[in-house]
Amino acid sequence: MAGIVVIFDFDKTIIDCDRDNWVVDELGFTRLFNWLLPTMPWNFLMDKMMEEVHAEGKTIGDIVEVLKRTPIHPRIVPAVKSAYALGCELRVVSDANVFFIETILEHLGMREYFSEINTNPSFVDHEEKLRIFPHHDFTHSSHGCSSLCPPNIKGKKWD
Repeated sequence: MAGIVVIFDFDKTIIDCDRDNWVVDELGFTRLFNWLLPTMPWNFLMDKMMEEVHAEGKTIGDIVEVLKRTPIHPRIVPAVKSAYALGCELRVVSDANVFFIETILEHLGMREYFSEINTNPSFVDHEEKLRIFPHHDFTHSSHGCSSLCPPNIKGKKWD
C-alpha cells in the first residue's frame, strides 16, 4: 500500500464528539462559553475559555483527564491500527488544536501512527495555562479564498 495517504478529520471522526464542547462541558464552563460564543471567532473563544478555566483553578492535568474520557467510536482504534499496519501514511487535518489531538492520540496509543497533524497551534505557557491560536492569522491577512472558505481554513498546500 505504499503511497497511500489516509487523512482523518478529528472531531466526529477519530473522536465521537466535538472536542471543544466536550472539554468546556466536562469542566463546567458551558454557560460562559454560550454567553461568549457570539462575541468572538472560535479559536479566540477557546483561548479565552482556557484562560477562564485556568483562572478558576483548573489545571492542565484536569484538562488531560477530561480529554482521556473523550468518547471514541469502538471501531476507530482498530481501523487506524489496520491502516497503519497496511503501510498507509496517516495524517490528521482538523480545526481542533495540537494539544487536544496529541493528548487523545497518545492516550489511545496511536500518536506515532500519524506522520502529520495539521491543526491549530496550542501550547502550555509559563503559567501552566493552555493557549490556543488559529492556524491562519485571518485578522491580519486573507488566505485568498475568503468567499469559499471559513476564516481559519488550514491553508496547507499538500504535496
